[in-house]
Amino acid sequence: MRIGELARRSGVSERSLRYYETQDLLRSERTPGGQRQYGEWAVDRVIRIQALYAAGLNSRKIAHLLPCMRDADGAPSEIATSQLVDELSAERTRIDALIADLVRSRDILDEVIETASAVRD
Repeated sequence: MRIGELARRSGVSERSLRYYETQDLLRSERTPGGQRQYGEWAVDRVIRIQALYAAGLNSRKIAHLLPCMRDADGAPSEIATSQLVDELSAERTRIDALIADLVRSRDILDEVIETASAVRD
């Protein structure tokens, strides 16, 4: 598929897809005319990249992590190192802490909303 189709299907701008290529997060084949061509696998790859960015990982960590994720055929990658596992565990702990903070914030807001609603009634 061409870059416009990948952008449409993944919900990511063409500019972002080009950036992903410069960061070695995504690869494309080139037609004789120089247009980018992607396989079906690229849609899932881009969605994963977006999820990892949303989790707070930077492009360097994502580039390091992506080859360790399951391949398109579902087979686990063999290249994960113990250092990578440690880094990812630390990232997961960081995300868990953020989630806990968000839950506490939501609980406080719920209390304020409940109190404010009681005053209005």
